[in-house]
Amino acid sequence: MLRQAIGLQPCLAKYMRRGNDLVTYYQVRGWKDEHEFKAGSVCHLRVADINQEIYGLPEWLPALQSALLNESATLFRRKYYQNGSHAGFIMYMTDAAQNEDFVNDLRTAMKNSKGPGNFRNLFMYAPGGKKDGLQLIPISEVAAKDDFGAIKNISRDDQLAMLRIPPQLMGVVPQNAGGFGSILDAAEVWAINELEPEQARLLQINDWLGEEVVRFRPYEASVT
Repeated sequence: MLRQAIGLQPCLAKYMRRGNDLVTYYQVRGWKDEHEFKAGSVCHLRVADINQEIYGLPEWLPALQSALLNESATLFRRKYYQNGSHAGFIMYMTDAAQNEDFVNDLRTAMKNSKGPGNFRNLFMYAPGGKKDGLQLIPISEVAAKDDFGAIKNISRDDQLAMLRIPPQLMGVVPQNAGGFGSILDAAEVWAINELEPEQARLLQINDWLGEEVVRFRPYEASVT
């Protein structure tokens, strides 16, 4: 009635579909149950959605496996330490003790020195045993060689490339002595390459509506 916008409401984009006439939009609520919006009442900003493939998939989707690998490696290492049932070392004693109480006291001391969730140490007493009488075949971390540090670093780099954000803006600790360079320069480059295109996309609402309802302040990276 006033010939101006009263308000803007977001639609559930996951269930939105565009009609064949490219003007009418439908919200699919179930099988043969859709709601038709009035023509021209929906502003469609093309953004990829991970929940559907009709309107495209996000560009960072291929690197999602690196994030899942990071999660799996972290959970594996956490469960490994929480388990605590693996051996830290084996004390192998071959000399015969004159007093058996000494051996029992040593075994008791090693048993009581550990806490819950820590490495378990083993004590083997074999009087007169030979050099290779006891062999240790590793079955846990020594044999697994999961390369936890390398997995974390590689998956981190993949996620940085996926999000297209400079590492210094995400609090990543540099691995070299030179660091990442100026954080202000990185912030300005990120704003030009990533932030401004998103702002320009949202400014299309003004052209569609004919009114200025979206406005952005110029990005200023400064340290106070």
